[in-house]
Amino acid sequence: MTLKDKLKQDVLTIGSWITLAHPAIAEIMAHAGFDWLVVDLEHSVITIKEAEELIRIINLCGVVPLVRLSNNDSVQIKRVMDAGAHGIIVPMVKTRAEVDAAVDAVYYPPKGARSVGLARAQGYGTTFQKYREWLDNKAVIIAQIEHIDAVNNLEEILAVPAIDGYFIGPYDLSASMGLPGQFDHTDMVASIKRIRQIGDALGKPGGLHIVEPDIIQLEARIKENFKFIAYSLDTRMLDTVCRTGLAAVRRK
Repeated sequence: MTLKDKLKQDVLTIGSWITLAHPAIAEIMAHAGFDWLVVDLEHSVITIKEAEELIRIINLCGVVPLVRLSNNDSVQIKRVMDAGAHGIIVPMVKTRAEVDAAVDAVYYPPKGARSVGLARAQGYGTTFQKYREWLDNKAVIIAQIEHIDAVNNLEEILAVPAIDGYFIGPYDLSASMGLPGQFDHTDMVASIKRIRQIGDALGKPGGLHIVEPDIIQLEARIKENFKFIAYSLDTRMLDTVCRTGLAAVRRK
């Protein structure tokens, strides 16, 4: 079952975030058992060349490679999709028009407006027709909801048929409300509740990022019925394991 099918059928999937470009990191995380891995171009120094290498490794390990864009850029979307990404996470969308632009950049005409190239995704020209069929039926587009304007326009955003789900960005959302990092504030809680209600009403599964590698938080989000969950990221996992081990030794 593809990731798109799992999202449609409301099946729980758990992935993680990659911000370091070393191929071994992608390989280790892919073999760990995640359903999908996101190559993060928004908050990292990963280049497009490095992104292609990470996408290739994730894909060859049998895991779904996604890319979080640096912004809603049609050229970047075309390039990461040509590199073999199975889908994109579009940051900071606020309106339906912005979502429509991202959809246009993913799909070829007549479904979209993406120009045709023969790169890795298309088998360097040998499997173009096969890729075109796969693209129309299996590519994944996730809207990142991380601004109060997006919450206010959420019905229109999630009504776009090509949007497979949403992903809450809690830090930016709270900042846009003048409450940076105050996730327990009543207004923030109400906004997330509203996002969940609209998503459920429109049949679009929701996700969020558990930044710290905290199993208790992961289990709590699963119980809250989130279906597209990012569990931590490479740098936080590395930092946490190092600090926890050293702290335990130095307490003795």
